[in-house]
Amino acid sequence: MRKVIVSNYVTVDGFFAGPNGELDWFVWDDEMAKYSIYLMDMVDTILFGRVTYQLMADYWPTTAAADENPIIAEGMNNLAKVVFSTTLREVAWNNSRLVTENIEEEISHLKQLPGKDMVIFGSGTLVSTLTQLGLIDEYRLIVTPVVLGQGKPLFLAIKERLNLHLIHATPFGCGNVLLHYRPDRGATP
Repeated sequence: MRKVIVSNYVTVDGFFAGPNGELDWFVWDDEMAKYSIYLMDMVDTILFGRVTYQLMADYWPTTAAADENPIIAEGMNNLAKVVFSTTLREVAWNNSRLVTENIEEEISHLKQLPGKDMVIFGSGTLVSTLTQLGLIDEYRLIVTPVVLGQGKPLFLAIKERLNLHLIHATPFGCGNVLLHYRPDRGATP
């Protein structure tokens, strides 16, 4: 069965974006780029909420993105993309499709299809919704050495406690630390 993986940068104080959606606090270098390429090789589908989709669709198809990160740009532009939104009426970025209802049913169906795993970048509302539905299989949180003091929390309106098992931690030379977790669903790690 395919897995749903969350891969997000978070601040030490738990935000995945600044108060106005700022991402200027990300710490990025060649080592982080190599990790991103590694992750993109493991997946064949990206799951997005509306805000992150629009942000990514405005950047990755550009010449600037292809010049800065050609391998990542190719993956972002060519992988299948499923966008969950009740307000968008269409999606135009290459290989994108829109889902406006029945999110739990759609994710359950996608997990049953053949193929590689799926990943969520950003998309805090989607992450929170799928967390509450028990549909996230892995959390890969890249903790960045910055405290914003305020911003958009990755986990918003979570109603029940979720225990996680640490699979491994990977420190990067730039100061980021990848924390790779699986939800505790009553099984041993």
